[in-house]
Amino acid sequence: MKTLLVRKGKSKFVMGIKPFFTKKVYLMERFLSLLLSIVLGCGAMASTLMAQTNVERELRRLNAKIEREKVRTDSLETQIRILLPELKNALEATVYAKKQTDSIAILLVNRINTLHNKIRILEDKAEYSDSTNFEILSQLIMIENKIITLTNSFTEMYNLKKEDLYSVKNAKLSAIEYKKLYLEYLGYYQNSDYNKAIKGFADLVLTNPTHDLADNSQYWLAECYYASKNFKRSIIEFEKVFSFPATDKDDDAQLKLGLAYQSMGNIEQARAEYTRLLDYFPNSEYYQRAKEALKKLSVQ
Repeated sequence: MKTLLVRKGKSKFVMGIKPFFTKKVYLMERFLSLLLSIVLGCGAMASTLMAQTNVERELRRLNAKIEREKVRTDSLETQIRILLPELKNALEATVYAKKQTDSIAILLVNRINTLHNKIRILEDKAEYSDSTNFEILSQLIMIENKIITLTNSFTEMYNLKKEDLYSVKNAKLSAIEYKKLYLEYLGYYQNSDYNKAIKGFADLVLTNPTHDLADNSQYWLAECYYASKNFKRSIIEFEKVFSFPATDKDDDAQLKLGLAYQSMGNIEQARAEYTRLLDYFPNSEYYQRAKEALKKLSVQ
């Protein structure tokens, strides 16, 4: 019984002290939780303060940079205000100078155009003068050629008539008749009756191409075409002179080929023909004349 009472008393004590300890533990947990919150709060506050400090430091740095840029901007504005009138004056001077330059350029262009026109006029005059001089030179060459040709024809006629005086009485009629006709046609040439002379000389060449005067007839046939200013045909006929063996008209024909090509305006071929005379007929009486003709053509 006594033991039972003791157990009951202990149970009541235990039951009485248990809530006390439970409450104590609860309060301790709350205290620790509050303390942890305070500690965490202080850490967060420290972090916030540190971040705020960093932000303030960055703001001060940015403000300092802004102040420096402001000072720099103010300095630039001051320089601009100082330089602006000078720039304006320089711009106005440039515009004025450009106007002056444009005006001068227009004057120069007009002057150049005027000079071009004058040069063109002078070139036209020079070309006309060259053409006139060339025409005069060609006419002088033709006149000189005509004089020489007539002189040669008269000389040849005189020699043939002189041979007739001393010819043998029993000479062949055909040879005498040939010579007579030759002199007659030569007279046609000298009187500028070229059509009759052409027909006559052509007949003589065809009638007896082996006669001593056949090569002469061929040469004077070509001379008739040359005198008629049919230079293309005269070139063909002068070329035929070289087909006669032992002809004494080869250097004459060679000179006339150069003159014919020159009269046609074929200067390169004329040079070639004059050069051929110098190369193949160094002892010709026309050697010096061909040399002078080449010299004149080189100047042109």
